[in-house]
Amino acid sequence: MTQPPFIVRTARTHDVPRIVDLVEPLVSRRILLGKERVDLYGAVQEFRVAEAADGTVVGCGALHVMWEDLGEVRTLAVHDEWLGRGVGHALLTTLEEDARALGLSRLFCLTFEVEFFGRHGFEDMGHEIVDPALYAELVRSHDEGVAEFLDLARVKQNTLGNTRMLKIL
Repeated sequence: MTQPPFIVRTARTHDVPRIVDLVEPLVSRRILLGKERVDLYGAVQEFRVAEAADGTVVGCGALHVMWEDLGEVRTLAVHDEWLGRGVGHALLTTLEEDARALGLSRLFCLTFEVEFFGRHGFEDMGHEIVDPALYAELVRSHDEGVAEFLDLARVKQNTLGNTRMLKIL
């Protein structure tokens, strides 16, 4: 089997400007929610990047822990020229491995890419309601991803058209 023309590795601080360059076109097209550079630096340890042989970052994705068994796939992006070449699959597979290693059993994502995530075992959450005790804990979070998971009204203006999806690992 031939090796893919890229590797997936843990992101480093010097990758943040490359992640910004990769994500910014998707933010401007309203496909991804924007993040401040300072927040990306603060979350760099959550990120994996796909790096081409020439050192170019061609994809990224993050795993954010939300609760003891629940994580969120965030900021999964692939450069347009690399779409359909396995970059997104490799990143998502790595993030799922990371989730399992952390002891997570469920992964959440908020996405327009329903087909992609569906092919990887994610299902539309619909209006799934979490246990009231867990809801009471999660609703205290200031994290927008938690608000998206809970489908809180305060994030509706940013998430219109997105699908809340969940995968049991």
